[in-house]
Amino acid sequence: MARDDIDITLPDLAGRRVVLTGGSDGMGLIMADRLAAAGADLVLPVRNRAKGEAVAVRLRTKNPGARVALHDLDLSSLASVRSFGTALTAEGAPVHLLINNAGVMTPPSRQTTADGHELQFGTNHLGHVALVGHLWPLLLAGEARVVSQVSVAARSGRIAWDDLDSERAYNGQRAYSRSKIALALFARALDEKSRRAGWGVRSVVSHPGVAPTNLLAARPEIGRDADTTGVKVVRWLSSRGLLLGTVETAALPALVAATTAAPRSDVLYGPTGFGHVGGAPGTHALYPPLRDLAAADRMWDASVSLAGVAQAFERGA
Repeated sequence: MARDDIDITLPDLAGRRVVLTGGSDGMGLIMADRLAAAGADLVLPVRNRAKGEAVAVRLRTKNPGARVALHDLDLSSLASVRSFGTALTAEGAPVHLLINNAGVMTPPSRQTTADGHELQFGTNHLGHVALVGHLWPLLLAGEARVVSQVSVAARSGRIAWDDLDSERAYNGQRAYSRSKIALALFARALDEKSRRAGWGVRSVVSHPGVAPTNLLAARPEIGRDADTTGVKVVRWLSSRGLLLGTVETAALPALVAATTAAPRSDVLYGPTGFGHVGGAPGTHALYPPLRDLAAADRMWDASVSLAGVAQAFERGA
């Protein structure tokens, strides 16, 4: 199948409230556009308000009548996540779909969040755990689906249970992999707990494969002043249609996970080409580090405690 032929059709999402993190750039922006076009009541939490306003104008212009609301959110600050949750809760509208898509990748040196956690673990993982917790009453009310976006980096590695914040030893790529493994384990635990308790919330895991997004591009705010060699190689291969996906195809697995009629938590939604780095969206086996439900339960306990949201889930019990 040629990459130009890779696409999906979304169902009508009119009346469905969707919260999408990381929706102002890259594949997140592609997701936002497709969700708005499908009629979703789209909530975009953004760190850069000016950038978010420009995106909202773009989405409304391209999709006349689109419902797009902006809110401030910095996933690297638990206080900011709490404020966002409070604001949405005050609005009172159920949330039907939450896509945990935003992330940061491989700062060259160890950095910390506002709460002192290693930046990738704190942003990619704990920020989204806190988001689920602070939106929990709205997710319950909407019998929501939660999609957590991970990475091919989660196919190997392990959780350092005695060093979750990489204080003893920091390697950017290893810390990134662990943050994505952690998020996937939490997501699997969420689905298992919801099934057992009858909460009515489903939780699934997706990944985009490999595509020329901005994750490895120059990011001065995290100490990366120039594009990495990795992103240059990815751009070269993607532009020539070699093996990898595009930003457009990378957005599709999460959208499939978000809208499929029969969601599964025992698979990964991702590209189905060679090595799962490109190709049409579908499902494939969970990576080995994501298969242990005992580890998922352990990650749940650690995560809801560190994110300060353990009590939130008692409301669904």
